[in-house]
Order: sequence, then structure tokens, then C-alpha cells
Amino acid sequence: MHALKSPAVDYKHLKLDYASTHQDIVEKCKRGNRRAQFELYRLYSRAMYNVCLRMLRHEHDAEDLLQNSFVDVFTKLHTFRYQSSVGAWIKRIVVNNCINHLKRNRLKLEELEDRFVADEPDQAGSTTDDLSLSVELLKRGVQQLPDGYRVVFTLYAIEGYDHKEIAEILDVSEATSKSQYSRAKKKLRSIISEMS
Repeated sequence: MHALKSPAVDYKHLKLDYASTHQDIVEKCKRGNRRAQFELYRLYSRAMYNVCLRMLRHEHDAEDLLQNSFVDVFTKLHTFRYQSSVGAWIKRIVVNNCINHLKRNRLKLEELEDRFVADEPDQAGSTTDDLSLSVELLKRGVQQLPDGYRVVFTLYAIEGYDHKEIAEILDVSEATSKSQYSRAKKKLRSIISEMS
């Protein structure tokens, strides 16, 4: 009797190709297929709503921006060339729409000289990683940040943009992005200590 042998699987040849993720759905959307459009919306709307909510703070604004962003997605989908994942492409549209909304509503960022660059050590010299908090407490704290602080903090700490990208998105200097992030961390610590 032969011993059962599990098939050897060679994963070395497999390469994840995020750019072609959901390619079939995207191509159907480009041809105007309503079911495919609904499927693309279903796949990404929840995550994109969360991005909107983190950046805008108000549910109503987040819902409106989400819908407007997906209108943009479907009208601009013909320009999508699979150079990134469709999710990253959609997220860029959502983030840009959130930024534009905030700018229209007077997002305030202090322009600071380079000598006041952020990442100044705060009193305890700790970072956001040191905040051992519940996720819910952190979410509530971030929502209480002033708009400028919240946007930079969200883009950097949550969405993963670097300060150069944030500076380009917000049309500010890198020093401003860094200082807003540093001040946001300090303000967040203060807010959370008051809530605790």
C-alpha cells in the first residue's frame, strides 16, 4: 500500500498581480455593464466610506462624497490602465474628493517655516505606537481633531501616505505636513487622556 503523499506545491512561480485584480469586472464596467458596476461598488464602497468618514468626520458628508466619488470612478474608468490595483485607483479618487471638499470648506493648515519642522519630540518622547488604546477610543479621538490635523494624521498614520505625497495632495510644504502630523499626535494624546 502506498502512503498518501500530499502534492508538492511550488509557490515560487506564483506572483501576485494586484494591478489585474478584478480586471474582468473593470472591463465590463468600461462597457457600461450595470451589474459589473454594482459589483465594483459593492466590493469597494464600504472601505471607501470609511476613508471618507475618517477624513470628513460627518456621516452625511461621507455618504455624499462616497456617491460623488463613485460617479467619478465610473465616468473616469476608461482612463484606468492597470498600473496599480483598481482599489488603489478608486482610493486616490476618494481621497482627492475629500481633500477638495475640505478645501472648499476652508481646511486650515498653518504654513510653517522649515526650521519648525515637525516630528519634534513631544514631552514624553513617545510616538502614536505607544498609545495602547482601544481602536474605538482612538477613532473617537481622531474625530475630535481639528480638520487640518485630522486630515494629515489620517493620510499619514492610517492611509499610509508619506509627507511628500501629503504635501502634493494638500498643496503645502513637506514641513507643514510634518508639523501638522506632530501637532496632531500631541493634540490626540491630550484628547484621549481627557476621554480616559
